[in-house]
Amino acid sequence: MTSKPEAHDAPHAGGKLTLMALGVVFGDIGTSPLYALRECFSGEHGVEPTHANVLGVLSLVFWSLTMVVTVKYLTFIMRADNQGEGGILALLALVPPRAAKDAGRIGLLAGLVLFGAALLYGDGVITPAISVLSAVEGLETATLRLRPVVVPLTCVILIGLFAVQRRGTEAVGFVFGPIMLVWFGVLAVLGAIALAKRPAVLAALDPRYAAELFASHGYHAFLVLGAVVLVITGGEALYADMGHFGRVPIRRAWFAVVMPSLVLNYFGQGALLLDDPVHASQPFYALVPPALLYPMVALSTAATIIASQALISGAYSLTRQAIQLGFFPRVTIRHTSGHSEGQIYVPEVNAALAIACVWLVLTFRASSQLAAAYGIAVTGTMGITSIVYYVVLTRTWGWPRWRAGLVVGLFLFFDVAFFGANALKFFQGGWFPVGVALAIFVVMTTWKRGRALLATHLSGRLLPLDAFLDDLDQVKPHRVHGTAVFMTSSPDGVPLVLLHHFKHNQVLHKSVVLLSILSEHVPEVPAAERVTVRDLGRGFFRVVARYGFMQTPNVPQVMREAAERGVPAAAGATSYFLGRETLLATGTGRLPRWQKGLYAFLSRNARSATEYFGIPADRVVELGLQVDL
Repeated sequence: MTSKPEAHDAPHAGGKLTLMALGVVFGDIGTSPLYALRECFSGEHGVEPTHANVLGVLSLVFWSLTMVVTVKYLTFIMRADNQGEGGILALLALVPPRAAKDAGRIGLLAGLVLFGAALLYGDGVITPAISVLSAVEGLETATLRLRPVVVPLTCVILIGLFAVQRRGTEAVGFVFGPIMLVWFGVLAVLGAIALAKRPAVLAALDPRYAAELFASHGYHAFLVLGAVVLVITGGEALYADMGHFGRVPIRRAWFAVVMPSLVLNYFGQGALLLDDPVHASQPFYALVPPALLYPMVALSTAATIIASQALISGAYSLTRQAIQLGFFPRVTIRHTSGHSEGQIYVPEVNAALAIACVWLVLTFRASSQLAAAYGIAVTGTMGITSIVYYVVLTRTWGWPRWRAGLVVGLFLFFDVAFFGANALKFFQGGWFPVGVALAIFVVMTTWKRGRALLATHLSGRLLPLDAFLDDLDQVKPHRVHGTAVFMTSSPDGVPLVLLHHFKHNQVLHKSVVLLSILSEHVPEVPAAERVTVRDLGRGFFRVVARYGFMQTPNVPQVMREAAERGVPAAAGATSYFLGRETLLATGTGRLPRWQKGLYAFLSRNARSATEYFGIPADRVVELGLQVDL
């Protein structure tokens, strides 16, 4: 399988998508100037803002942006697309299917990817909290009397942000791009003004200054990497959001607007520190003229809200992908746009993120404290992405191992260094995203293994379809009017729910549909290829609907398409029969007792198939089945 570098990008190369990419893709990395350099010089492991140290840190900043974002993601990683879609789960789908073992055992590579995906949830919790808090902290620069309102105001903004999620982003999405364009323009202008006063700071473009920082500070310089990583925290978002805009608009936005603005602002902050090191505690707002401070706080808050919105929407999309790939129990998925399938709202995820974000702000109370928790999740995912990319290069695209090793080795040099520096901050707050990731990872692996074992258990009890139909010819049961749809995860054999129904009720409908909803390891299955229908005779039909991991199944829509192909499925005369398994957390099954209990809990609290698949509740019959795994 190969990437599709130009075919996908051609329709997406317009200026409109470039502007939209500014508003969605670059929000996280674009708001890092609010706190990144501050942490390098005034954070817990910061260095003194001397001339040599400022040039050394700026050199690290510039070359981190260049090597990680420009070279790694925009030049290499973004070429590994799955039908145009990016992200760590889409990257896994490019790997030959040898990573997952039989009976639901998670292979090492798939396990790494799942943990990387789980780390993104930790990132999704911290980003809104640290971004909005750092913007509102600009009020302290105006007057210390406003310090007591910073935390409460931040909580109010975050609660409001999560409260409006149910309305969807379509109504306000079109203003995101222009606002971020203004934001990056202001970053560039503020930085350029300061840079014009001390152009000598441009010497930091020479990587030898970064090397000199390590030579003079040694281990302390390594700790500074834990703050430098804040300038690249949005790098993974470039890859994850590739499917929405394409490579060309993202690259164009980066080279034409984002990177020049970021470099100018970082170097402008550095020039300011060379003139007056006292501003190390808040170098970003020190660039702003006093008369424009309040408008700048307002613009910064708007930019951080937009940055947070991208992470929140990303958490929704990641959840839907995990559900479709069988790694997460069903949750409520509401579409907020009539014409854009990607715009969704997940109430359960939204509530969890809101509670966690507000708790973080109330607990840490300052963005400088939250910065210690930031970084582990991002760098962990970046490192995992590099490892999976190596597998794609060697096993999927056939690169020689030495060649792939040189490329990925360069990526891992930065990934491991940044991860190691952030891992040292584990007890200063880094435990939080790791704890979130571990909890979600356990849920994902438990659900995947439990579903696989359940499928194996049920498939062993399936009756061959031919034997069942032959038996019907002999028994000749009473056939009632209407259509019965029996949903089953297996496209083979007779569903247990049908056998259960026939055993107890001794009747069948005149038309019987065996419906299977299958998830494919591709982002989207074209509508023309989604539904297949097979007439089995005797009034029986086999209907199989395939969906990609970026799509949400809809059973009534499937049945309408099946009706167009000859299946008798009038809406008012169709009943849906679903099986509902009750899991017994006893016995000595193939799952450990604790994991069996967790799986039973998840299964009980998962969204019902009726709601998830959009089936009319008054047309559903559920039949129970007890299973001990």
